[in-house]
Amino acid sequence: MQKAVVLEQPGGPENLKWKDSYVAAPGKGEVLLQQKAVGLNYIDVLHRKGVYPLPYPAIIGMEAAGVVEVLGPDCGPDLKVGDRVGYGLGPVGAYAQYRTIAAEKVVKLPDAVSVELAAAVMLKGLTAHYLVSRVFMVNKNHTILVHAAAGGVGLLICQFAKVLGARVIGTVGSEEKAALAKANGCDFPLLYKSEDVAKRVKEITEGKGVHAVYDGIGKDTYTLSLDCLMRFGILISYGQASGPLPPIDPGELARRGSLFFVSPTLMDYKGETQEYRLSLNEIFQGMEGGLIRVNVGQSYYLYDAVSAHRDLEAGKTSGSTILVTG
Repeated sequence: MQKAVVLEQPGGPENLKWKDSYVAAPGKGEVLLQQKAVGLNYIDVLHRKGVYPLPYPAIIGMEAAGVVEVLGPDCGPDLKVGDRVGYGLGPVGAYAQYRTIAAEKVVKLPDAVSVELAAAVMLKGLTAHYLVSRVFMVNKNHTILVHAAAGGVGLLICQFAKVLGARVIGTVGSEEKAALAKANGCDFPLLYKSEDVAKRVKEITEGKGVHAVYDGIGKDTYTLSLDCLMRFGILISYGQASGPLPPIDPGELARRGSLFFVSPTLMDYKGETQEYRLSLNEIFQGMEGGLIRVNVGQSYYLYDAVSAHRDLEAGKTSGSTILVTG
C-alpha cells in the first residue's frame, strides 16, 4: 500500500491528509510510476479549496516526475521499465508516491534534466511557453508587464520573453524577489508594496504603457493591469490567486484605448498530445542549452504538503516549489 496526500473535503491546508492509498495496476496503454518529485502549483490550492470542484476524497496535483515501474500492454516501443519520465498536464492526482497514468501523458527526460527540475518546470513551463508564443506572440519590439515576476511561472515568462528580445517589467513583493526576478530577465522589477506601479510603468515606457500584461493574480491586480496598458494593449488573465475578477465591462476596455482582454486555458493551447510533447521538448532543449534556468526556491517532503500550501498562500515562496516523496 502506497502513501498519498488525500483531500477528504475542500477547505484549508489542514484538510490534506497523509494516508494509505490504493494504486491500480496499469491497464492497456498505462504505466505505473514511482514518483520522485511533485510540482506545487497554485491550481493545487484552487482544487483544495473547491474553487475547481473534484469528486472527494481526491488526490490533487497536476505534475510530477519519477521512474517507470511497470508497463501495461500497448504502451508503444518508446517506454521501458526504469525510464525517467514526467508529466505536466495532469490529470489531477500527482500527490502520491506511486501513480498509474496513461503512457501518452508522460515524456522521457533528457539526461541533463533531473526529476526534481522536471517536476518544477513542466506545468509552469508549458504555461509560460503558450502565454508568450501563442496567446500574445512576444518579440523584440514589445514591452510587457509580468505580475508576480519572482514566482514559478513569472520567472519563466521573464526568461522566455528576454530570449525573444522583449523589454520586461515585473511586480514583486520584496527586495530579495526583485533581485531574483532581475537575474532571470526582468529589466525593471517594481516593488508593488512601496511603489506606484502604474506611474513607474508610464515613466519607463515614456508615457505609452506596455503592450501586454501577464496577470496570474486576478482580483487584486485587475484595475492596475488596465492602468498599465497602452492603446490596443492586451490583458492576459491566466490565474486568480487573489480571487476571481469582477465582471468585465467591454465599455471600459473601449474607453481605455480599445484594449483587449483574454482569459486563456493551458488545455486549449497545449492539450493535444503532439503539441504538449513538442512544447516540453522545446523547454527541455532550452534548459540543456542554458537559455532557460529553473529556479527551485524551496522543497518540502510530500507528507508535509500542508506547510507547502500555507507558505505558498502566504507569499513566502519564490520560484518553483517541489514536494519530494522520500
